[in-house]
Order: sequence, then structure tokens, then C-alpha cells
Amino acid sequence: MGFTHRIRVRYADCDMQGVVFNPVYFTYVDDAMDQWLASVLEGDYLQQDFDYMVKKASIEWDSPARHRDVVELRPEVTRWGRSSFDVRMHMSVGDRTIGVAECVFISIKPGEHETPTPVPVPEKVRAALG
Repeated sequence: MGFTHRIRVRYADCDMQGVVFNPVYFTYVDDAMDQWLASVLEGDYLQQDFDYMVKKASIEWDSPARHRDVVELRPEVTRWGRSSFDVRMHMSVGDRTIGVAECVFISIKPGEHETPTPVPVPEKVRAALG
């Protein structure tokens, strides 16, 4: 089945319509990525000579999540490049699809956040994420 990350929607995550405010989904995706990497790389991946940055992110919504819903996020790598990889993040509440996020990530030299240098995705990361 693969990795699943669950987030309970907080009151502060919702807009005046009573649904999750659209940019909050990107926070959910970011949290799921961090937890997925920590899970498959068994700990702090920054200490394992791997870091990454978002190059592109988009979300297509199907239905809203609301206060106290539990959003399930299920990531999968859909493309490997030399120094980049694409992740599709499926989002749902129970059996109801919320939407899908598509992200392009760039593997960077750890510690270089001001002017990041792309580096090849480490083989251990490729193997761990499938």
C-alpha cells in the first residue's frame, strides 16, 4: 500500500467558507514529504547528505476538507531525473478524494540554501522512494 501521512484539519486551517484554505494544502504536502523521507531514510535525511527544494508545485482539487477531517496523503514518485524527481501526492478524507498535488523537487547540495547547487539524487534516496 505504501506510505500514508494523516493530518487532522485544525480550525486555523479553514477559511471563511469553512473549508481548508487552498494554500494550506501545500503545507500538508510539505509535511507529508518530510515525514515520508524521514520514514524511508530512517531519520534525519539532512544528516545523511541529502537535501531538496521545490521547483514546481500544483494542486488539482476534487472536493474540500473541513475542520476536524483527517486528510490522508499518499506520495509516489512518478519520474526520476538526474538531479530532480516528480512526486504525485494523493489526498483524501476516508474514501472521498480531495485532490492531487504534483511537485517537482531538485536534489541540492546540503547546506546551500541561498544559492543551491543541483546534485544527483543519491542512489539510497532513489531506492528508498522506489
